[in-house]
Amino acid sequence: MSRSPVRTDKTCLNCHHVVQERFCPNCGQENIETRKTFHHLFIHFFEDLTHYENAFWKTIRNLLLRPGALTKVYLSGKRMSYLAPVRLYIFISFVTFFIVAMLPEEKRDDVVKVKNDGKGWTFDSGTEEEKRQRDSITKAVQKSIKGFGGESADRDIFGYKSLRELDSIQKFGKPDEKLTETEYGYLRKVFELMQNNTRKQLKEKFFDALWHNFPKALFIYMPIFAFILWLFQNKRRWYYFDHGIFTLHYFSFLLLIYLIAELVNCILGLTDFWLLDVLNNLIALVLFVYAFYYFFPAHHRFYEETRTMTVVKGGCIFVINMILSGILMLFLLVYTFLNLH
Repeated sequence: MSRSPVRTDKTCLNCHHVVQERFCPNCGQENIETRKTFHHLFIHFFEDLTHYENAFWKTIRNLLLRPGALTKVYLSGKRMSYLAPVRLYIFISFVTFFIVAMLPEEKRDDVVKVKNDGKGWTFDSGTEEEKRQRDSITKAVQKSIKGFGGESADRDIFGYKSLRELDSIQKFGKPDEKLTETEYGYLRKVFELMQNNTRKQLKEKFFDALWHNFPKALFIYMPIFAFILWLFQNKRRWYYFDHGIFTLHYFSFLLLIYLIAELVNCILGLTDFWLLDVLNNLIALVLFVYAFYYFFPAHHRFYEETRTMTVVKGGCIFVINMILSGILMLFLLVYTFLNLH
């Protein structure tokens, strides 16, 4: 229920019915003041999205600490005390990807990297004094790389030195020299991207686009995950809808664990103190193990099967999902690459 003050006028603004208390007995609209400050607007939006009055935190607590219980309670009909699965997933997904996108990039150590900047092979880090101290090593690296044909390899892309050469061979070359339409389109895309972007720009664009497309891929994969659950369960007892609710809760949990891990990594990564690094890695390991373990008690509690059957079915489900998610990731990488500009 909203915390906004009740209107002194007892006429409902929606249906003009007389309102004796807070809610209109005819249409159900709350008879409250419509003009609000930005603070009230923000709080109202958050409450509408989460049913903030106890339901949100109660849902999150059960989602994290009681695997499978939230799904079981929801399907038993007790739904007013918890967030609806779709709303929960949308909210957690939005918060997770928004916050992670806003977090600062990890501070990179000043490590020595060797790169080819077009003028030769050089070290890409360190102070000027360190670079001067490495001059002799740099020369040795340049000489050894040239001996292995490194410079020519850097100029070529799959054996083609330019887009003009690729087009020429594809148009006038011998049949055995020509590529398939798929291969030709892929290589042409590579050359076009390399001409219009530096490698750093291309890398940044690719990972930004990949991160942008990942929520879509996750949303697409959920029905597949639910279908795999459906294959392993009694079709008369469990409907596909039931597996869909289980999937929404499970994926919400995974996103929440990912968000927690990223926040912990950001907070503990603010300093270079070695003990905090150890603690950060330990927490990340615990969260990863818990995320893997979580599925089995959730499966056992919701489907009410023996622990042995849960482990057997859960193992099979994980193997199938690893294969299918790998295929989906491959398609996602290709799709992201083909849509780069």
